[in-house]
Amino acid sequence: MRKSHPVRRAVLAGAATVSGIVLLLSLKPASDPGSAQAAGQAPPAAAGQAPQGGVNGAVTGDAAQTQYGAVQVRLTMSNGKITQAEAVQAPKGGRSDQITASSVPRLNQAAVAAQGAEIDAVSGATYTSAGYKKSLQSALDKAKASAGAQQGSGDAQTLTGDVAQTQYGPVQVRVTVAGGKITKAEAVQAPKGGRSDQITASSVPRLNQAAVAAGDADVDAVSGATYTSAGYKKSLQSALDKAPAGGGSSQAAGSGGGRATTQTLTGRAAQTQYGPVQVRVTVTGGKITKAEAVQAPKGGRSDQITSSSVPRLNQAAVAAGNAQIDAVSGATYTSAGYKQSLQSALDQAGG
Repeated sequence: MRKSHPVRRAVLAGAATVSGIVLLLSLKPASDPGSAQAAGQAPPAAAGQAPQGGVNGAVTGDAAQTQYGAVQVRLTMSNGKITQAEAVQAPKGGRSDQITASSVPRLNQAAVAAQGAEIDAVSGATYTSAGYKKSLQSALDKAKASAGAQQGSGDAQTLTGDVAQTQYGPVQVRVTVAGGKITKAEAVQAPKGGRSDQITASSVPRLNQAAVAAGDADVDAVSGATYTSAGYKKSLQSALDKAPAGGGSSQAAGSGGGRATTQTLTGRAAQTQYGPVQVRVTVTGGKITKAEAVQAPKGGRSDQITSSSVPRLNQAAVAAGNAQIDAVSGATYTSAGYKQSLQSALDQAGG
């Protein structure tokens, strides 16, 4: 038998070593950073995207004021995804009609495609686009709060109230609600400039503390800050009204096994030719049990029209169970504002 030559043995050993190294290098570590995405797992949701929490129904964003008029966006959502976007308010009159007709449909499509507020402005409609995105983001924030509430009543929700206009400037309140209690309150807008700076600095911290202590909007006005206090309470109430079923503004009703949820929901003020109209409804078990106008046109002839039409509109809302009610004869503007505010209140309930 021939003995293997030493050189041949060395060559064979070297080849085996190289093959082993190549085999090891071809194996990917289990902790490959890209393995999650390669396996089809979605990356964390970015800010501004539609919340993935099974949110269903209509959600209306706050009206965003622009140089040419208000823009307000309503979303229809299914299982946390935007299925439809529409502008329920947009600049109108003169040149604005053409710009709105051209830009809003494109913004609606972009919102559905992006599933969030990160959309491009439409050329030639800078102000409308900016207002649209702001209201769209506000709708998404409300949907996110609703999704959080659905995961458990103990989860914290952040609710931002509507802007309350006062003689010295706007007041807007944001609250954090956890387990049905206000855990934090803050003014994101308050009167400023001149004497207002001192009044705001003194009164707002006290109003914040009072809101947390009271757990609702029934807080005392701060002496020397009457207008700021009134605006604060109004915005605070609107924030609490936005809490979905199971949140801080709903109560259990009924007895035995048939416990229903009662919600008090305040719609956004609808501006009319003769003054604002704002509706508050009580909803129990998905039905409107009470409707009232917390704001309505007043002064002169408006007093008579309001006293005659509003009670009839309230009755119609309860009877219909929705905003599809007939206008009261002789009160066209009040009826239109009432229906708009009523719809915005019902949107907050997801109905």
